[in-house]
Amino acid sequence: MLGKHVQGQLCRGFESPPLRHFNEAGMSRDRIERRNFLKSALLGGTAVLVSGRASWAAVKVVVNDRRVISQNPGRYHGWPTLSARVSGQLLLVCSGGREGHVCPFGRVELMRSDDSGSSWSFPRVVMDGGIDDRDAGVLETSSGAMLITTFTSNAYEPMFEKAEANPGSWDAKRLERWQAAHYRLSRPARKASLGVWMIRSTNGGITWSGRYRTILNSPHGPIELSDGRLLYPGKELWRKKGAPRVGFAQSVNDGEAWEYLTDLPVREGDNKSDYHELNAIECASGRIVVQIRNHNKKNSGETLQSHSSDGGKTWSTPRSIGVWGLPSHLIRLGDGRLLMTYGHRRKPLGNQARVSNDEGKTWSEAMVISGDGHSGDLGYPTTVEFADGSLLSVWYERLASSPNAVLRQADWEIK
Repeated sequence: MLGKHVQGQLCRGFESPPLRHFNEAGMSRDRIERRNFLKSALLGGTAVLVSGRASWAAVKVVVNDRRVISQNPGRYHGWPTLSARVSGQLLLVCSGGREGHVCPFGRVELMRSDDSGSSWSFPRVVMDGGIDDRDAGVLETSSGAMLITTFTSNAYEPMFEKAEANPGSWDAKRLERWQAAHYRLSRPARKASLGVWMIRSTNGGITWSGRYRTILNSPHGPIELSDGRLLYPGKELWRKKGAPRVGFAQSVNDGEAWEYLTDLPVREGDNKSDYHELNAIECASGRIVVQIRNHNKKNSGETLQSHSSDGGKTWSTPRSIGVWGLPSHLIRLGDGRLLMTYGHRRKPLGNQARVSNDEGKTWSEAMVISGDGHSGDLGYPTTVEFADGSLLSVWYERLASSPNAVLRQADWEIK
């Protein structure tokens, strides 16, 4: 039995009937994203223009339910993406099977919900590349194809090599596990496995393609534009020569192949290598807004923002929007407003949200989705909106009761 109707496709923001995004459960990404949009709009309250600037009236955020949804609590789960199919089914991917924030065991896992997040299927491993598979994104396109993204990393190697060089520094069983995982590939094979990856399914996720390389990476992957193109904002990883590119790639054939489109401009005084984890959304007018995790000295730890008015060909110089917290996830609500959700790694530790009713020119004050965090090992919230305006957010978090991070979920709304 299906749960709440998901409103629209957030990344496309169509006002037309739901797109053909079907999953086994019958929920659509378009509907879910649309729902996210509507609910976020409610959460954001009302903006009144005062002397050319938006003054936001405070509103009450009501969290109806907050709970852990990980089904393997003995494992570490991180960096999820929540999306919805046209059918109404919810899709959730993450990096699972882990022993910690950095380890050789990361793999991409997929869960599904046919009842609006009230229950979730047991996770299915859809990618396991032999080294650490990390941040996972998921998207269903208007053709019904499903795309899942990730990147691979060998960042665990220094701590592993140190443990091998110092017998007794680790528990023997732990070292044995790490050795078994690490040496399943040769050194050249491990190096060849570094990259940014995508898999694709055209039968609702029953079977998947082999993994293939994309150009850029960001935690939540690409979005679909109203003209049918897929836009992938992100950062180039594992570049052999020179600084990594930060910008935008596109696909004109439903994610089967990618081409580099253009660079993101660099703000004066910034190092582009300190731009990370981009996420974008298309507004009702066609304007595209992208947000950037910033680690430059100026506005360090804040979210920067850029926009394009020509379909992503050119972009404005990034600017601070006055939001401390990162990385962000953007959706377009059913009423046209934008919602951003983001991790907040200082008190109150947790996850927050803001809305914009002017396509990202101004943002509301922060609204707390969760503020009971134990440490900074949390965040990456991702949100969908249902037709009734309610919102569902999922993030990862290391709780005080466990050394492993879990997936937490909040069902919330604005009053």
